Amino acid sequence: MTSLTSSLGESYADSLWQLRLLYGGRGTLPSWFGRNVIVFLLALLTGCEVLLHSSVKDHRKALPGTSSEDQKMEPEISGLKPVKTPALIAPQKADGNLGGFLDILPQILGRHFRKRQLSLQIRGLQKDLKNRMQNDAKKREEEASQGHKEGKVLRKLLSFRRSVIPPSSVAVKMPPKKLASPNERRKAVIDAFSHAWKGYRAFAWGHDELKPLSKSFNEVFGFGGLGLTLIDALDTMWIMGLQNEFEEAKKWVLEELRFDKNVEVNLFEITIRILGGLLSTYHLSGDSLFLEKAKDLGHRLMPAFRTPSKIPYSHVNIGTGVTDPHELFSPVAAVTSIQLEFRELSRLTGDETFQEAVREVMKHIHSLPGKNDGLVPMHVNTRSGFFTLVNALTLGANTDSYYECLLKQWIQGGKKESQLLEDYIEAIEGVKKHLLRQSRVRNLTFVGELVGGRFEAKMDHYVCFLPGTLALGVHHGLTNDHMELAKALMETCYQMYHQFKSGLSPENVYFHINPRVIRKDMRVRPQDNFNVLRPETVESLFYLYRFTGDKKYQDWGWEILQCFNKYSRVPSGGYSSIYNVQKPVACDSMQSFFLGETLKYMYLLFSDDMDFLSLDKYVFNTEAHPLPIWTSA
Repeated sequence: MTSLTSSLGESYADSLWQLRLLYGGRGTLPSWFGRNVIVFLLALLTGCEVLLHSSVKDHRKALPGTSSEDQKMEPEISGLKPVKTPALIAPQKADGNLGGFLDILPQILGRHFRKRQLSLQIRGLQKDLKNRMQNDAKKREEEASQGHKEGKVLRKLLSFRRSVIPPSSVAVKMPPKKLASPNERRKAVIDAFSHAWKGYRAFAWGHDELKPLSKSFNEVFGFGGLGLTLIDALDTMWIMGLQNEFEEAKKWVLEELRFDKNVEVNLFEITIRILGGLLSTYHLSGDSLFLEKAKDLGHRLMPAFRTPSKIPYSHVNIGTGVTDPHELFSPVAAVTSIQLEFRELSRLTGDETFQEAVREVMKHIHSLPGKNDGLVPMHVNTRSGFFTLVNALTLGANTDSYYECLLKQWIQGGKKESQLLEDYIEAIEGVKKHLLRQSRVRNLTFVGELVGGRFEAKMDHYVCFLPGTLALGVHHGLTNDHMELAKALMETCYQMYHQFKSGLSPENVYFHINPRVIRKDMRVRPQDNFNVLRPETVESLFYLYRFTGDKKYQDWGWEILQCFNKYSRVPSGGYSSIYNVQKPVACDSMQSFFLGETLKYMYLLFSDDMDFLSLDKYVFNTEAHPLPIWTSA
């Protein structure tokens, strides 16, 4: 439609210019002619507007799901009333009403133009317009055909009284003609895991992480490593039924895994990945080997809690028990997301030391001043016990899993610890009040940040844990408005993948929220333009599918897996992180959570057995390791 009106405008201008040349004069037409031309143009434009308006009105009526709210535009200048703009409509063919209008053009204008010479010019204009429309129609059909081949659908907004509003430049990908069945998709996930494991086994066996491009390894936990990827992936192999791989890895745990090493570790990372992985594998396999290893590690981590405030240090040497007293600040998420593992370790061993240590942390955080409607700052001082950097509020890095684990601790303990639930509900209300906004183009709901009291339309990929957590809360009895928010945020997290050329999400994005003409919902800064195969979006897709049964969540996950295979899969084995999601370049890194979380949630997403690892019996820690809910253990 847009190109059609543009073509008509150009045709009018060209024809008027020809008339001016015909009748002479440099800047004006003869007075007797000017009046007739004005009448002619008014009649022509009035007819076009009436017919175009009728056409668009019909399409708007036929457009499914279009509400009155969708048709409103906020005023850009105070004092002006909102202008109703047409809804997005599909490109239309050039023939139809306008062709009929041109057929009756001489009759409409005949009474105003008596001169034969002008009548000839009118017929010439009529012919010229028809030719232009036919050419434009042919061109648009060719473009539409080409666009279909590339899997793109162009959608445009019309404005009759002003210039055309540019549409989003993001192409909408067409779904494949034949969708893979759930069983085929699970097999594809197993194939992806096996390929990643192949690279780890060949080039990084027993070490922490694979560097797939250089065919070497990286140690996260110091010299010698602790087999991080191997332990993080144990329960994934069990869930996928990869028994040969599991048995080989179990043999390494039995013969090689030792924690009596002079190595400093990050308390948060080693707890959620290794301690959580060992506990989960113990529950799934029933093999006491993994519980004994977990018990050994748990004792070695306890010195981190020996601080004046009982807020643990971020690092501890598991061989010597030494901590750094000068380490003053710990991320809030790091000290409040290790509770599930230590609580479960106490339940299994009967040693209350573990649970008491993490319970004290939660009691302390609960009573601290400095929160904003349940939202917590990013760091806490290990000496004084008070929050630091209180002017920054985010659901991204350093605070994300605090909110997640409030709910999950309440679920794990049989929904008896009301203080945890109250803190969670208050925090979600705080998110709604302070951090929730919508993008300008597609009205995508997102969670931003407050920095120094100023809102920033920045959303980390980490925040995509929230749709799944909200849905989990509704499953366990919270109000349905949480589910509505979960669905809206899930759409946004999917679009963070879908709107970039590679189909992979950057680390974080900035949304457009200002009232101005823009083409995209979001943009990415160069320093954030990378993807490390994070699990949060796939995790939430799993929860949303498990609780709603809506197949679109499986389809979205399938798209993401295909993009991983296209841009991250390394032929010799393993998957690489990606730099520049718009022009993908492989990075030499495969973090353990790709096997421990991303592919595990992907596999569970494609399972239609809703009782498989039932969410009434298990709660997943923040590294996707399932632990039993106590009342059903």
